[in-house]
Amino acid sequence: MKKEILGIDLGGTNIRGGTVSENHLSQVVSNKIPSNASAEEMLQALFHFVDKLITPATKAIGIGVPGLVIDRTVYDVVNIPSWQEISLHQLIEQHYHLPVAVNNDANCFALGEFYFGKGKGHDSMLGITIGTGLGTGIIINQKLFSGNNGGAGEFGMIEYLDSCYEYYASGQFFSNVYNIDGELVFENAQKGNVDALGMYEEMGIHLGNAIKTMLYATDIPLIVLGGSVSKAFPFFSKAMWKQIQTFAYKKALDSLQLQVSELHNSGILGAAALCYELL
Repeated sequence: MKKEILGIDLGGTNIRGGTVSENHLSQVVSNKIPSNASAEEMLQALFHFVDKLITPATKAIGIGVPGLVIDRTVYDVVNIPSWQEISLHQLIEQHYHLPVAVNNDANCFALGEFYFGKGKGHDSMLGITIGTGLGTGIIINQKLFSGNNGGAGEFGMIEYLDSCYEYYASGQFFSNVYNIDGELVFENAQKGNVDALGMYEEMGIHLGNAIKTMLYATDIPLIVLGGSVSKAFPFFSKAMWKQIQTFAYKKALDSLQLQVSELHNSGILGAAALCYELL
């Protein structure tokens, strides 16, 4: 019997999951999140979702969440107001009697890329998710580094200008600075709209500054970008790189690789990869 691991990606609006067996992802399922449900209703919805995927061959369950995970407790899950503090790890483990791993979704993205995507064959990498927020997963010497309280890699929270990096270097930039929907900016940029292209260039400068800070802190030569805003990479890459080139240690830039993820299910794959050490 093949050993299967369930990978669950608890996103902002959807639960997505699939089974990983022998490094192959199959049976991907997606459900809308009942975001206004009570804590117990949301937990039952998650159980119902897992029930559709679990089989006798399932050996572990990995879950990526858009929130902070400290001592196996999840705090402040995005778009699930009732999940301000929940012992998700323990509840899932008790319900299914299987090993369970839970971690931040940015860490899962990094693990997904490390095992299945652009990070394959490398010892260390940064996985940066650029969406409604700016998240970073850090892998050093083939190990995910989460820090003492699970908050390592929260570069988006570092003070920058009059706010923080996330305010300027993620999808929030368009609404925060220009009071315009990011999807509309993307559509206009695809049509060659000068104003939209200018906004992306401006965001690219801020992202370049954020990446420089990450490089000063970690000196890791491989960076993989993901998240919804990374789809607009051609619109902000030139401005981003121009800003990165102001990095003080020029020699370090010679070995820097910055790539865009091509995985469609990096969150699911990374959630499953959380369980590799458990098994």
